[in-house]
Amino acid sequence: MSGLEVVKHGHACLTLVKDGRRLVIDPGVWTEPEALAGADAVLVTHEHPDHVDQGALRAALADRPELEVWTNPAFEDVFEAPHGRMHVVEDGDTFEAAGFSVRAVGDWHAEVHADVPRIRNVGFVVDERVFHPGDALTFPGVELDVLAVPLHGPWVKTAELIDWVRLVAPRHTVAIHDALLSEKGLGLMDRLLGPDGPGTGATYARLAAGESLAVG
Repeated sequence: MSGLEVVKHGHACLTLVKDGRRLVIDPGVWTEPEALAGADAVLVTHEHPDHVDQGALRAALADRPELEVWTNPAFEDVFEAPHGRMHVVEDGDTFEAAGFSVRAVGDWHAEVHADVPRIRNVGFVVDERVFHPGDALTFPGVELDVLAVPLHGPWVKTAELIDWVRLVAPRHTVAIHDALLSEKGLGLMDRLLGPDGPGTGATYARLAAGESLAVG
């Protein structure tokens, strides 16, 4: 099994690196622009700007003619990509992107409020080892090395988050979706999801931008 490196970028963005190839997930407006540098493929869970910076993605597609994007049907409706370089996937679809095996999981963004219309959201299981859920606590249906855990948002309840991690039962968790938290809030979530909290059964890491976790 090839070694895999999980690199954290600002807010919700992760880059997975394997055999010199770079798969970037959810490079949003709160992600440092260099996250897209050298990308071989991009996955976009949903259209919210904290998950996709349309201008940065458009520039990356112009700079790298071989770059392709995989996303849900709704984002295709709002983002015009060069012909043949955007691929629409839905729950259960499998595909290969930049040498990574990917499976799409889920259909909808978690509810923010009953009066706020829900949008499409698709999570991505990569190489059956790493799961980025986007903005939903969906179940990947496989034993994972790494689960990306959204720390905070208008749709996140901490009790549900902890129970979701216990249900998925990954070996490691990596914090994402954290840009709206102060240092005090981040510290609180670190305690709740780390060894001093109720317990999830997984090791927990909150990586700074550019830091990585090696998965053997």
